[in-house]
Amino acid sequence: MQVKPDEGLCPAPQVFAMIGGKWKLSILQILIFKGTKRFGELRKSIPGITQTMLTRQLRDLEGDGLVHREIYAEVPPRVEYSATDDAIRLMPAFKAMHQWWEARTATATET
Repeated sequence: MQVKPDEGLCPAPQVFAMIGGKWKLSILQILIFKGTKRFGELRKSIPGITQTMLTRQLRDLEGDGLVHREIYAEVPPRVEYSATDDAIRLMPAFKAMHQWWEARTATATET
């Protein structure tokens, strides 16, 4: 029996397409662990990201159902971004990466 290319394999490529890249993980980490943020707060929290890139990444994350965008009809308009339930379910993955990093750096300092 021949196995189909995707059968039984981890969907890592699809996951990486959704959350990969230089900025998406940073955006998700902030929204998951620090809660709802306005655009300016997010931009200040991510050194080096441009307004254009933050806008593009937020739109991609929103399109993938990981970020919710709330627009308030005020003057001036207020827009807030928050992690969706799907994004919040990534919290264990972030914690695992943190634990991996701590173990790795502890090992590196011992040698």
